[in-house]
Amino acid sequence: MSAAVERLLKILDLERLEVNLFRGESPKDGWQRVFGGQVIGQALVAACRTVEGRAPHSLHGYFVLPGDPKAPIIYEVERIRDGRSFSTRRVKAIQHGAAIFSLSASFQVEEEGFEHQFAMPDVPAPESLPAEAEIGRNLHPSTPAAVKAYFARERPIAMRPVEIERYEGVRQPEGRFHVWIRATGTLPDDPVVHRCVLAYASDMTLLDASLIPQGRTLFDATIQGASLDHAMWFHRPFRADEWLLYAQDSPSSQGARGFSRGSIYTRDGVLVASVAQEGLIRPRRES
Repeated sequence: MSAAVERLLKILDLERLEVNLFRGESPKDGWQRVFGGQVIGQALVAACRTVEGRAPHSLHGYFVLPGDPKAPIIYEVERIRDGRSFSTRRVKAIQHGAAIFSLSASFQVEEEGFEHQFAMPDVPAPESLPAEAEIGRNLHPSTPAAVKAYFARERPIAMRPVEIERYEGVRQPEGRFHVWIRATGTLPDDPVVHRCVLAYASDMTLLDASLIPQGRTLFDATIQGASLDHAMWFHRPFRADEWLLYAQDSPSSQGARGFSRGSIYTRDGVLVASVAQEGLIRPRRES
């Protein structure tokens, strides 16, 4: 197991304070605010710790305030309902006495039913694409330093972008972006762990897709960006430590908000999850 994955699993392993109360910590990596995927993953872990025999099939979250990485996050779970087939939980993430994130999650017993799915896009295999360290070394000299640093940093989630040229300002009118992702080390066999890790990873690059039609990225210091909400649906079993294709597009941006969608496939074409997010994308205001 890589050190980064070990740290991620430790971050997701919340401390139980009471029956429906949990505490999570943030990595000491120098960020000014907590990564949104961390709060999503930890909130889902808190909800899962109150449900037995059922896996999460959907979550809907709202980012309320930026998280403080120096302070612990308290997760308060409300047990909304336990029915014969479904369970519903509501989670509130709290720091300094105020809610910074709220999440609703639904759980279902395993059932058989009708089956269909969209086909996976035809893209190069992850082995044919450069690893992140190589990407950082080979980016154009004019590429912003923040982009180069991003690809040089050790992370628990490996990423191999297909359209790497978008980080050099290339526009794509439909805002389509494909990136292969996986945990950088072997995860435990517990399916809930894999769903929580994928929930963590699902916040990576998605908001940024809404800037592709403009040929911009969130690395641009003149752009203010922040996730506003996040929704995710788990369709089929998967392993988050095997390559998954995260196919993203952005149907619309308006009113200083960008809307992005994502479909996540196994490498053999099975659609395992869908994601949607709206975020703030506005020209940074001069103070």
